[in-house]
Amino acid sequence: MHLRFYNHERILDSGPSATVVYAVQRRDSNSGAGFGNVIVYDNLLRSGVETDSPIVGRNQGMGVGSSLAENSGLTNFQLVFTAGKYTGSSLALQGLFPVAPLGTVFERAITGGTGKFRLARGYLLTTEVRATNTTLTGQLDAYITFR
Repeated sequence: MHLRFYNHERILDSGPSATVVYAVQRRDSNSGAGFGNVIVYDNLLRSGVETDSPIVGRNQGMGVGSSLAENSGLTNFQLVFTAGKYTGSSLALQGLFPVAPLGTVFERAITGGTGKFRLARGYLLTTEVRATNTTLTGQLDAYITFR
């Protein structure tokens, strides 16, 4: 199964409406990837790249600056579906999030799921496709198998 969604994030330090915040800030870092930093997030999942695209769920999780070089962080998160045919289901994911230029593709593991995604395994390819001073939009391509 291949599913595509768009993660709409109000970036770290973008004001009171940010969907990404520091839980622990050991080192200053614009990306949150400072070694030992912990960030939490609750981003909108939409069906399209536009900000008025229908909301299909939330991307909720945390990241830890796990690289001494401060060029990546470890993420652990859930894609929680609140609309459409996957309502009430979720996908569990984890993996590295690199500090990289717009358009870079990176991969994280799908480690499980609930509801219609029970026993899911696979991988998620993420590409950051749009950035402003306050927002970051990522294309999420989930490739799912079931055991």
